[in-house]
Amino acid sequence: MLPSVIFEDNHLLVLNKPAGWLVQADRTGDVTLTDWGKDYLKEKYNKPGAVFLHPVHRIDRPVSGAVIFARTDKALGRLTTLFREKKVQKFYFALTIKAPNPQEGKLKHFLLKDEARNVVQAYPKPYRDAKESITHYETMGKQEAGYLLKITPLTGRPHQIRVQLSAIGCPILGDLKYGAPKALPDASIGLHCFQMELMHPVRQEPLVVEAPLPDGEWWRP
Repeated sequence: MLPSVIFEDNHLLVLNKPAGWLVQADRTGDVTLTDWGKDYLKEKYNKPGAVFLHPVHRIDRPVSGAVIFARTDKALGRLTTLFREKKVQKFYFALTIKAPNPQEGKLKHFLLKDEARNVVQAYPKPYRDAKESITHYETMGKQEAGYLLKITPLTGRPHQIRVQLSAIGCPILGDLKYGAPKALPDASIGLHCFQMELMHPVRQEPLVVEAPLPDGEWWRP
């Protein structure tokens, strides 16, 4: 499955990332979402030379959904500030194996990442250099594959949603790293960034971008 464009202007490019794509390069050398975006702009606008395109946040490789890129230095600087000041609101859908109890609530943990293993541990209380992580969840209903939750992360820690849901006994569908019993056929997990709300960094107008759900049958009601 290829990425798709969900918003574009002179300053921004927002792509719907399929699960399995990297946002930026790593040691695998695989083609990235950034590469795809640059090729898209180069071909569409017949641009000579290098294309400026920089992601201002990332989502994990097995996760799908909206990713925002800056097309100019001005947009990059302002978007970086918006993210740092927590003025960009992200909304996710998660499919979990078990239903959370209560059906709606706020999760608070302290997360510590093991960089060597690329795994995050959640602690209920402050611990060493662990960073506070807060996530709001709301159960939307039962689907054939699992329980559909609307997730609003209030902090932006690595693997935040995945490890916090696992910590309350509700691992995400297909997420072997955090407690799911089996993988999904395409190696994705049931987590999708479906909406982002922010102030446009140049036009100073409210901007809402939405990423359609993937085609995987587990997302069907």
